[in-house]
Amino acid sequence: MTPVELSRTVLHAVRRAVDEGELSVTVPARAVVEPPGPGGWGDYATNIALQLARPAGQPPLLVAEVLRPYLAGADGVTGVQITGPGFLNIALDGAASVGLVQRILREGLRYGHSDALAGQVVQLHCPHEVRAVVVADAAARILRSQGALVRTSCTARPEPEWESVLGVRVDAYGGPDAPAPLDAHGGSDAPAPVDVVTVRPVPAPTDPLPLGRDAARWALLQPAAHDRPRINADHLVQREGNPLFRVRYAHARSRAVTRNAADLGFAADPGRVPDAAHVEALLADHPRILTAAARDRAPDRLARHLVTVADAALALLPAVLPCGEEKPSAAHRARLALAEAAGTVLAGGLALLGIDAPDHL
Repeated sequence: MTPVELSRTVLHAVRRAVDEGELSVTVPARAVVEPPGPGGWGDYATNIALQLARPAGQPPLLVAEVLRPYLAGADGVTGVQITGPGFLNIALDGAASVGLVQRILREGLRYGHSDALAGQVVQLHCPHEVRAVVVADAAARILRSQGALVRTSCTARPEPEWESVLGVRVDAYGGPDAPAPLDAHGGSDAPAPVDVVTVRPVPAPTDPLPLGRDAARWALLQPAAHDRPRINADHLVQREGNPLFRVRYAHARSRAVTRNAADLGFAADPGRVPDAAHVEALLADHPRILTAAARDRAPDRLARHLVTVADAALALLPAVLPCGEEKPSAAHRARLALAEAAGTVLAGGLALLGIDAPDHL
């Protein structure tokens, strides 16, 4: 069960309590679910009882007690406990997380790709400016991952270095009505575009080319379109303060633990990983992030998501391999599978941003 699905389950529990006359509230549009904090329990926690206490005219603990049996009986939920002032802590069936990891390892770099935007034809038109061209290129990659047919155009031909160094591709030059629409294979049999989008982020303050392809693209893509990008050597440093380094390092470390596990004679085997709900939630959310980034033409959303996944993975990785004379166990194999899944999501996301994900750093 993904966080989005669990949020719907929580809202359904509220709706059932209202229908049964146990609560007198308006069912909210959204229920926040997140990994439990200190002193919590289970896989996720929600503050829905605290949110509804005032409109219900009841103490949060009482609201939580009302909602608890409705949540406990939901499919995929194995237990519900109340902690603190009224937080509902929820344990899920471990089969869901196992299935998630199996799916990621099976689909590989295409995990999160979908037909969510199939049938849409989008033209991304940008001015002759390096950041605009790179953002349009990355947005096109993400849109195509969601099944859209995409063409890109620029008011003038990009500089040769933008193509050779930054790896951008522009389908046509001139006005937004100049090129013929493209089909998924680069042909010209697709229907006329139905959505012409002008890509005009805040321009780069200086030339990003000295940073090289990967760092330059990250510098241009990671900030939101309305933010001014920083073009400096900070994107090249090999330290934790550099988000791009953390993403690529987490991917490289996930590959390293696979090699080290092979040396120790064991391989990944998806299973239940206690205290890893945060990592699993982020991986489960990856398809939604890709679809949202495609719809909003916002590669920065994917970049920020990758940083969050990397930080969660880096916290998991030290526990993957046995320590000292410890023998590999089912828990080590399950953690290795989760680490490999996280590395796969990082590599796939970087590829959509046009950035390399090396196995060694």
